[in-house]
Order: sequence, then C-alpha cells, then structure tokens
Amino acid sequence: MAQPVRGTQSLVGQMGWVFARPVLTALEVGWRWLVGLPVLAVCWIEGQRILKAVPPDSAGLTGINTQNPWVAAVQLDHAWQMYRPELVAVLGWLVPVAATAWVVISGLGRSVVLWKLAQASGRAMQMRPKGLMGMMVLQAAWLVVFGATVGAWVWAMDWVGATHIAAGSLPGGEPDLIGYSMWAIFLSLGFYTAWALVSWPVGIAPVLMVLEECGPMQALGRSVRLGRAFTSKVVEINLVMGIVTMALMVLAMVFSAAPLPFSDQLGTDALHDIGAVSVLFYVLASDYFQVVRVKSFVEFTREFRGLHSADAR
Repeated sequence: MAQPVRGTQSLVGQMGWVFARPVLTALEVGWRWLVGLPVLAVCWIEGQRILKAVPPDSAGLTGINTQNPWVAAVQLDHAWQMYRPELVAVLGWLVPVAATAWVVISGLGRSVVLWKLAQASGRAMQMRPKGLMGMMVLQAAWLVVFGATVGAWVWAMDWVGATHIAAGSLPGGEPDLIGYSMWAIFLSLGFYTAWALVSWPVGIAPVLMVLEECGPMQALGRSVRLGRAFTSKVVEINLVMGIVTMALMVLAMVFSAAPLPFSDQLGTDALHDIGAVSVLFYVLASDYFQVVRVKSFVEFTREFRGLHSADAR
C-alpha cells in the first residue's frame, strides 16, 4: 500500500531531481519557444499593421488624460472599440493556426520530455508514431479546456467593462473604476484558481498514457477515476504549481520595476535590458516548474498505480 505523503512534501525532492538534470528544462524551453517565437513574430507584424491602419492619434491614445482616471477610462474604452474589429479579424485566423501548431509541436515536445525523463529515471520507454499522435490528441484536449477557461474570463471581463466603464454606473454617467477594478481582480484570480482546479485531468493524462501504455481516450477516462488519495495529490500539486507561477509573475514584475527610481542614472537602454532579463527569468523558471510538475505526476502515478521507479540518484 502507498505510504501517505503530502504532495508538497515530495515537491522539494522533485525540484532538486529536475534541477540536477538541466537538459529536461532545456527541452521544455525549446519546444515551447518553437511555437512561441513565431507566434510572437506574427503578433508583432500584425500589431504594426493595425497601428498603421488605425494610428494612435486617430484612436485618441496620444491624448489620454493622465490626471483624471475617470476621463482616461472613457478614452481607453473609445480606443478599444476602434481597435477591436481589427484585432478580432486577426485573431480569427491566427488562433486556429497557432492552436494547430501548438497541438503538433507540444505533442512532440511533451513526448520527448517524458522520454528523457523516463530515461533519466532508469526506465525504458519507446517513442512510437501511434504514441505521438495520442499525445497530440491529449494536448488538444488540454488546449480545449484552457481555451474554454480563457474564453469565459474574456466574456466576464467584457461584461464588467460594458457595465462599469462603457455604460457608466455612477451618477452622471461616469465610469465606476473602483467597481471595475474589484471585479477585474476577483474574476482574474477566480478564473486562475478555477483553471488550476479543473485542468489536472488533462495534465496527468499524458503521464498515464505513457506509463500505462494506453490510448489517449483511455488515459482521459482514467485521469478522472484515479481514486480519492491519488486525486488529492494531483490537485494539490496543480494548485501549488499555480501559486508558484503567480509568484514568478510577481517576482519578474518586481525585478523589472525595481530600477525605475534610478532611471535617470541607469538610462533607458539599461531599463530595457533589465526588463528583458526579468522576462527571461520568468520563462526559464516557469518552464522548469512545468517539468517539476510532470516529474511529480510521474512519481505519484508510480506510487499509486503500483509501478516501480528505478531513479538514478
């Protein structure tokens, strides 16, 4: 019988194990940015095109009243309404293309990371075309859940903007910035937590498919029938990793904002360099913890499903 152990108690050990094998993090960073860099390049090109089609002057962005936040909110809402049709048109073709690229490359990348992880743990694992296709199916399932969560958040934020900014909910038709801010914080944290709570089945399904040598649909079915003890560990790890990701975001923002009081002495270029380093830190740390999550799922699967590990210490 599996010995009772909290998910977070094993996390430090998994962090050390992954840190001692940087090739795993390098592979994770590599496949993610194989998708991310081209998508960012397309976003940059399309953003420049949109700014030429709707110049900031005509959208009113250059005349934002920085002294009056209520007036500025209305001005920003007006600018958003002008840019919105252009953005929707771009997203209409960019999202399906980026999603397809993500499914294919993430399926290959996740398979390679799991293969190297199993190899480093002393467990043989073969990469087969059927298994790669199954991994792509599971990555598509992950993307559907993620897209549904993001879509619900966007819809909720659109409702908040329409009821507190565009329409104006204060006497005289002024925008309710305090109410909008409260709703924005509440909904953002709420949907972020909801994602951590509902995404664990599609997170552990690839591990189940590989370790138990089953199909993608079987893995999804098994992921929601893990048993109470196993499920609690997976949910705990998922929540902790969500908190870690948020902490990394805050830490990166603090790093990039800390030199602002010394901007006159450092200069603009130095501030840009510090900002770039902060982004790089977040990317590397976030991908490192993604591997830690996968490693934790692997070890809990072995623990609760009766699979034995032969980790190379």
